[in-house]
Amino acid sequence: MTEEQQSRPLSGIKLLSFAQLAQGPAAVQLLADLGADVIKVERPGVGAFERSWSGGNAFINGESLFFLGFNRNQRSLTANLKDPRGKEIIERLILDTDVVVENYRPGVMDRLGLGYDHLAKINPTLVYCAGTGFGSEGPYRDVAGQDLVLQAESGLTSITGRRHDPPTPTGAAIIDIHAAALLAFGIMTALFSRERTGVGQRVESSLLEAALHLQMEPLVYFLNGRWLRGRSETGIASTFHGAPYGIYETQDGYVALSMNPLSRLATVLDIPELNDLSEADTYTRPDEIKRLINPVIASKTSSESLALFRANDIWCGAVNSYDDLQQHPQIEAIAAFQSFDHPAVGEVKVLRGPVRVGSDSDRVLARPPMLGEHTREILAAHGYSGGEITALTDDGVV
Repeated sequence: MTEEQQSRPLSGIKLLSFAQLAQGPAAVQLLADLGADVIKVERPGVGAFERSWSGGNAFINGESLFFLGFNRNQRSLTANLKDPRGKEIIERLILDTDVVVENYRPGVMDRLGLGYDHLAKINPTLVYCAGTGFGSEGPYRDVAGQDLVLQAESGLTSITGRRHDPPTPTGAAIIDIHAAALLAFGIMTALFSRERTGVGQRVESSLLEAALHLQMEPLVYFLNGRWLRGRSETGIASTFHGAPYGIYETQDGYVALSMNPLSRLATVLDIPELNDLSEADTYTRPDEIKRLINPVIASKTSSESLALFRANDIWCGAVNSYDDLQQHPQIEAIAAFQSFDHPAVGEVKVLRGPVRVGSDSDRVLARPPMLGEHTREILAAHGYSGGEITALTDDGVV
């Protein structure tokens, strides 16, 4: 471990990752960015699912950009978990491991003989974190969980989009990433508890719970009998915000208007009819209000509209494309996009870690590993001789 890694807040925390897809790896990467020593356990010769899949079939020189975006600051160990010798490797590593993360379907780790009950007997201080699709209990326990599936099942698609559009999913896998943040939060909470009690515990969060948590505001209204209108015809951006909340077309693009007093908009946009409407009307007559505002904003460019709004303390935003983000002054200021060099790909651009603790804690220290790159190093550190490692390699155990 480098001196820089040792200076990070989670330095000294050892994490064994059986994470796959997006939910688990994104959670693990949050902890790796902050200094946790992460060993990613992968199948010999095959590797994790993310190595062989990438959205948009985005591979460079055979390397998955999906994998490269979710697995930095980690080491790769190959082990055949169905071979008793592979299981013995994991059991030996568990002796000095702080955290295990897995997001297989419920029961998979138990069938491999590596579930929480077994591993906790080997190391009672272990924090074992399970990410699931629908939870480890209930009738949907064994149903495959995936971001779009959970957007649909949780009701999120039903409240998104215009009234006459089909239920509308978001443009990014937001549930996977929010679930990852909740898993990382749960792990940190369990580690903090262990500092007080000396005892580890099992942590769990599901994609379903993450999807519901994202909708905490409208669900609380609904569950307590408060009225939520249907989706808007004109594009009010939620079922519970009042007008003018939504997206508006300009001469050369679009701008977003958030919650704003109608009286102020009446003055700034010279729409006196807005003065005749009450706060209650913003909820009961949102489409009518948006139709009053639409043509005025459409007569201006996006930059003209934004300058006018910001000069008058109106909450607004530019509707940017991904191309726009590369020149966005605030994104540049916070160094949100970073890069590292990869032996097969060259320069790879990624997002920096979203949490900063102390100085320089967000910088990428180690690129994502090649498959099995650290197997020999890890096994040697846990007492395997050179001859034993060679035999395990020759037999396909690692």
